[in-house]
Amino acid sequence: MQRIIHSTTESFLRYRNSLKEEKKMEKSITRNFYGHPCFAIFISFALLISTLLCFDYSTFFHNPSNVFTFFLAKQENPVANKASLSNQNPDSDYCTGRYIYIHELPSRFNNDFIKNCEVLTEGSDQHPNMCPYLENFGFGLQVENSNGALSNSSSWYATNQYSLEVIFHKKMKSYECLTNDSSLASAIFVPFYPGLDNSRFMFGNQNETLKDFFGKDLVQWLSGKREWKKMWGRDHFLVSGRIAWSYRRQIDNMSQWGSNFRVLPESMNMSMLATEASSWSNDIAIPYPTPFHPSKDSEILRWQRGISKRKRPYLFTFTGAPRPQLDDSLRGKIINHCQGSKFCKFLDCSNGDNCYNPSKFMRVLQNCVFCLQPPGDSHTRKSIFDSMLAGCIPVFFDAGSAYTQYLWHLPKNRTKYSVYIPVRDVKEWYPNIEKILLGFSEQEVLAMRQEVIKLIPRIVYAYPGSKLEMFEDSFDIAVKGMLERIERVRELMRNGSDPSLGFAHEDPYRYSFSDYQS
Repeated sequence: MQRIIHSTTESFLRYRNSLKEEKKMEKSITRNFYGHPCFAIFISFALLISTLLCFDYSTFFHNPSNVFTFFLAKQENPVANKASLSNQNPDSDYCTGRYIYIHELPSRFNNDFIKNCEVLTEGSDQHPNMCPYLENFGFGLQVENSNGALSNSSSWYATNQYSLEVIFHKKMKSYECLTNDSSLASAIFVPFYPGLDNSRFMFGNQNETLKDFFGKDLVQWLSGKREWKKMWGRDHFLVSGRIAWSYRRQIDNMSQWGSNFRVLPESMNMSMLATEASSWSNDIAIPYPTPFHPSKDSEILRWQRGISKRKRPYLFTFTGAPRPQLDDSLRGKIINHCQGSKFCKFLDCSNGDNCYNPSKFMRVLQNCVFCLQPPGDSHTRKSIFDSMLAGCIPVFFDAGSAYTQYLWHLPKNRTKYSVYIPVRDVKEWYPNIEKILLGFSEQEVLAMRQEVIKLIPRIVYAYPGSKLEMFEDSFDIAVKGMLERIERVRELMRNGSDPSLGFAHEDPYRYSFSDYQS
């Protein structure tokens, strides 16, 4: 691995030197070109073309879906082209402030879990173990385009929500600014698979000897490394495919849910990216993985155009399994409401592989305008991102399902892309969801759907090693956010302040409704 990183660094340096030579040649050519008689002709032609491109052709279209289709075809890059960023100033180091060092952990902390996947469980009766989901670097088995539900590409996989830590590790190995010199690194990535470790003891196999073992073993290993002493772990981060609460068992009774990994003093000095954050500030939420893992910009654009034109015969849907063991559950009330409405399509996830086969659940989500997202076993759900991928507008009932979670990936203005129906007390709540959703005008619905579709690149994980030039994917945004977070801590240290200030504090009101009343 170190040889690969070293080779990558050398290649980057050669590339940067070649840019200097190209720049000199470019200046020489430019001087000659400006003095040439053809220059005036060239400028005139360029002005004509730019005028045509700026013309607003949407005035010729009367169908809102056609307007949006054209909008997608000509949309500007939401982020600057990555290659152009590095070429803006050939004398600057593109990776300065972005270098990441990956710890070479012993295999017992990651790869051994994959090799022994038959003892890992996702907690459902659908599949006996995690082995199928760990194929293709954690993306799962490739799926076919069934009845036109998916785009005609090889970028669709049966991706499990708990495989994010494996996906992220694979993508990190292709990160453009890796270094094998930890002294240059702005952040240290720890490729531990805490979710796979935890899954062995969550469902009927409470081995009290091993439940907390690997977490303690990891922090002991890390704290003995010279990289740790630089910032005492505050420049270290890891990723979990399970919600952060799974590692914050506060009591010593091992029969209780989860491990105590994130309450260990050394672990508290690290940041963790997880599919759902806890109320602690060093846990940060990033999107659940969807089944779509594009390799090229064109695949994203093709998918966006397709779902923008999709006819949606149902007003709303709920895709999920009931919770009969929970009396007066919000999910139960929503299922009853959906089944009693001619405008709603219910997809029962307790029935076979309805919600395990992307061709099946994506077809339902694409046929609906709104997708209901009540809390599940925790605040968040994978279905939030599957539905947005389908161009379906999410409807939330709890602020902690998205608004206080995915701060790096979703807009601060929640009304741009979602509907919020707050539920404080389920026993006293039973609004007419159908009536509320029918109250939105066609223009309001179109605007929200446009925003949802524009967000798609930010909520998908592109295939490792792929070259997305127009977009930042979910991985890119997460890495950028983590680098910025660590830099803020480093700035505190430079100013002589306590780096622990605000790093790992608990906010018990993080998921309250105080800021999201409507």
